[in-house]
Amino acid sequence: MATAAQWIEGARPRTLPNAIAPVLVGTGAAASIDGAVGWKAVLCLLLSCSLIIGVNYANDYSDGIRGTDDDRVGPLRLVGSKLASPAAVRNAALGCLGLGAILGLILVATSSWWLLAVGAACLAGAWFYTGGRNPYGYSGFGEIAVFVFFGLVAVLGTQFVQAGRVDWAGLAGAVAVGSFSSAVLVTNNLRDIPTDAVSGKTTLAVRLGDTRTRTLHIVLLAIPFAATLLLAARTPWALVALVALPLAVKANEPVRGNKNGPDLIPALAGTGLALLVWSLAIEFALSFG
Repeated sequence: MATAAQWIEGARPRTLPNAIAPVLVGTGAAASIDGAVGWKAVLCLLLSCSLIIGVNYANDYSDGIRGTDDDRVGPLRLVGSKLASPAAVRNAALGCLGLGAILGLILVATSSWWLLAVGAACLAGAWFYTGGRNPYGYSGFGEIAVFVFFGLVAVLGTQFVQAGRVDWAGLAGAVAVGSFSSAVLVTNNLRDIPTDAVSGKTTLAVRLGDTRTRTLHIVLLAIPFAATLLLAARTPWALVALVALPLAVKANEPVRGNKNGPDLIPALAGTGLALLVWSLAIEFALSFG
């Protein structure tokens, strides 16, 4: 039976920046048009964290029962390592996704009912990433889904439920966060190319191959800093976010250095840290600049 510490590790806490960052940026974008609402921002944060933990457990469950995680290089997998039963991990995933649905309903009830469709798409995207008969994560669409759900939907959704509308600054922030989040997944899938190729998990990294995947990581990390220059048109304080540039360069170091396997794990944490620092800076700039 898995310990509490192993359950926490299985939730993949290093991915939490991907959930926190879009709420920070979306709230800053809402504040920049005088629309920030504190309690809604808190609900958005809880919703985002619930969904990403639910996704992580769902991924653990689905990959585990398929045998994809039997020979795992990266962080702990509960089902693959046989520390927890598939049913227990599945129930944990459904519980987290269910909590996210409840929080989402509260936001829907206090904003616009058409967001129900967006919420349903988010839940379906979470489960069918590696779940179901034809998971889209096994066909190379994972990075696109992360860009859409943890970039466009999360940032613009946070801005909309608070301010009642979205604008170009919110969109620029959404593209930046989505690119950062996709870079995290690209790093993960680059590390797993050998085992994924054998297990039949045809990720984008498997499709592109090692060299082009490393190039993609650089491109995705460059986009947020181009967005930073654009956001400086809203407030020059946005340039403070360039403080995250050295972190992004360091995060890319193992990737451009042709590291493989466990040696790529620091790039995951580094990319997440760059994302979080960038988002904190942008939230500050848009809220108070």
